[in-house]
Amino acid sequence: MRHYETTYILRPNLGEEQFTEIIDRTNAIVTDDKGSIIALDRWGMKKLAYEIKKETQGCYVYMNYAAPGSTIQEIERIFRIDDRVLRYLTVKLADEIDNAGIDQEKERIAAVAAAKAAEAERIARQQDEEAEDDEDDIEDDDSSEEDEDDSDE
Repeated sequence: MRHYETTYILRPNLGEEQFTEIIDRTNAIVTDDKGSIIALDRWGMKKLAYEIKKETQGCYVYMNYAAPGSTIQEIERIFRIDDRVLRYLTVKLADEIDNAGIDQEKERIAAVAAAKAAEAERIARQQDEEAEDDEDDIEDDDSSEEDEDDSDE
């Protein structure tokens, strides 16, 4: 099996049900061909760099997987036929990948996701602390103004 990643863009006006249908159908093509899905990530709605088929936004989906070459032909054939798919891009990451390699890739992706989540949490905590410091500064300013008002009497 070979290691691939495919990113595809779906029309934005589709409902959640149709997004799920297309994603499930694509995943089924890989698994029915004895392939393995390593990672599937819905990037969500994004503004397109340029208009595609009169659309300015699209729903991005990223899929990392291992499969034989014939699977790619079938996925891309279906994408060309389906008007709900605006664009797609498949990149071959490696010529050979075995089950151990698939497991390593899943672990690597999980570690990257955990690192991103930890970084996002750290940034959120830092922003909360800065907001609390700003509130404390505002409260200090207010109390000093009240003290000045008391001294005039």
